[in-house]
Amino acid sequence: MSVRPALSTPLHPALLEHAARRGASLQNRIADRITTFAGSMLFVYVHVLWFGVWIGFRVEHYPFGLLTMIVSLEAIFLSTFVMISQNRADEKRQVLADNQWKIVQTEEAQNEELIQLSHKILDLTTAIHEMTSSTTRAVPPSGAAPGGASSSLPTD
Repeated sequence: MSVRPALSTPLHPALLEHAARRGASLQNRIADRITTFAGSMLFVYVHVLWFGVWIGFRVEHYPFGLLTMIVSLEAIFLSTFVMISQNRADEKRQVLADNQWKIVQTEEAQNEELIQLSHKILDLTTAIHEMTSSTTRAVPPSGAAPGGASSSLPTD
């Protein structure tokens, strides 16, 4: 029986790098395994069975002082592992946020470069338009003589 369905490997490069860094530490790997188990239904089933056996076979008599102490200690450790898990989730969010910020900065630089290129293209287009307009004014359309004189072609 599996503890919990395995999460797929992250696709995001920043999360892959973060997982590799986190997996390098034995402490982190142990904490990840414990939080994975503690967050599963298998954990619940084991505890239901354990409490049932403890009470059913009368390991101790009511009010179950030893069981209460064991469960209290377990709760202390589990709350610590919950906080570790939350810290891990915060680290992942921070990695993604940092990566997104780098992407935004790169896109902003690219947009500025595109705006500059657009301005250069506009300047060149304006210059070409002015040159064509001045050339068109200086050279009359074909068939007309310069200065507005009529053509010297014979008419029948």
